Amino acid sequence: MTAALDADLAGLADVRVKARAARRAFEQLEGTDQDTLDGWVRAMARAGTAAAEELARLAVDETGYGVYEHKIHKNRYNTGFVARWMLERRAVGVLWVDDEARVTAVGCPMGVIAGIIPVTNPTSTALFKCLAAVKSGNAIVLAPHPRAARCTLRAAEVMARAAVAAGAPEGLISCLENPTLPATRELMSRKEIALVLATGGPGMVRAAYSSGKPTIAVGAGNVPAYVGVSVPDPAEAAEMIITSKSFDNGTACVAEQSVVVVDEVAPAFLTAFEARGAYWMNAPQQAALVRVLFDERGALRPDSVGQTAIKLAELAGFGVPSTTRVLACKLDAVGADTPLSREILGPVLSVYQVPDPAAGLRRCREILALDGEGHTTAVHASDPEEIAPFGALPAGRIVVNTPALFGGMGFSTEVDPSFQLGTGTWSGSICSDNVTPLHLINIKRIAHEVRPWRTVYDPVEL
Repeated sequence: MTAALDADLAGLADVRVKARAARRAFEQLEGTDQDTLDGWVRAMARAGTAAAEELARLAVDETGYGVYEHKIHKNRYNTGFVARWMLERRAVGVLWVDDEARVTAVGCPMGVIAGIIPVTNPTSTALFKCLAAVKSGNAIVLAPHPRAARCTLRAAEVMARAAVAAGAPEGLISCLENPTLPATRELMSRKEIALVLATGGPGMVRAAYSSGKPTIAVGAGNVPAYVGVSVPDPAEAAEMIITSKSFDNGTACVAEQSVVVVDEVAPAFLTAFEARGAYWMNAPQQAALVRVLFDERGALRPDSVGQTAIKLAELAGFGVPSTTRVLACKLDAVGADTPLSREILGPVLSVYQVPDPAAGLRRCREILALDGEGHTTAVHASDPEEIAPFGALPAGRIVVNTPALFGGMGFSTEVDPSFQLGTGTWSGSICSDNVTPLHLINIKRIAHEVRPWRTVYDPVEL
């Protein structure tokens, strides 16, 4: 009891120190132009790229989740592809000028951001949030998940040291060293905090929205992938889906959770699906896997998250070939009483066969309704008339003929590249975009009079 109390007190003290230092650093930024900020961002990105392997190893070793090589790619994605996208755009100062309307838009930093970091992708998310904050002229204090405290702290140190070496003030980037739930709650509610940028489980997202501060948080992702009559190549669709779901052992919420395939192309697709590493579980194996994945309350067991398909099978008491990349099951129902139809942060895919595209659309809608609304849907089809109805689904990203993971995060599509994907009011979020530095600024308009103000009294004909 005393040890727990001491940890909580140390955590709260750490929050006060970091929040105050971040506010002082932000105040020192007043008047800093975009070119200067970009110099810091460039230095941070290069340092993050150089540390990508170290951070990936720390993340896997500390959390036990994911694949070392894949976490390297996630780190480098943020410090390379995403950072370059950021550097090509303006976030502070004059953003655009409309000469005809005589309006000028000016981007202004928000202040100190509380960045909530998940256990599933700790270092890559930390790198992204630090880069986005500094690009937009803000300070940031990271709050890690307790199971990812050391690797998140190290990522913040890499970013902070590079920024300071490039001329940024001390305290601009920091990380809580004693992360506890009370400490994170205290950080989010501190007067120094202007915005909460939250990635995490449902409990943490709820805490973020109840902090009393403006919040951008993400929802769950129960992502369906539709394989239609006009799929360009069933085998390539199978490869994309399996690669996306098995990448980093399924720790990305934007990866596919279910496959909905039309009967007409099912034989070709399912043959390729199995040939590319899907192992079909029988009913007893499915039941055993459910017990491994979910506890008595229906929540995901932390120790089952981010494991390989082979490891999950072993934990469930059955063997699979060494070439297995995902565990697959054929289902005919979606709902809380069908656990394998839910979001699973691991390489497990449920598969549904449907008679036609209309039935496929209905099934995808059912899947999204099970804690996935607002996130992402993948569509594998080439006929515009088959694709178009999917645009009505309640998903913030509908990606076509590409892996949901790589398309949704903005690599293989022209969706804004990001490592925080908004899910909109469908899931209780304020933002349905891929979050970028442009979401971390206030925009003011300098607007000149363009019509006589006294004409406000004149009638207007419609």
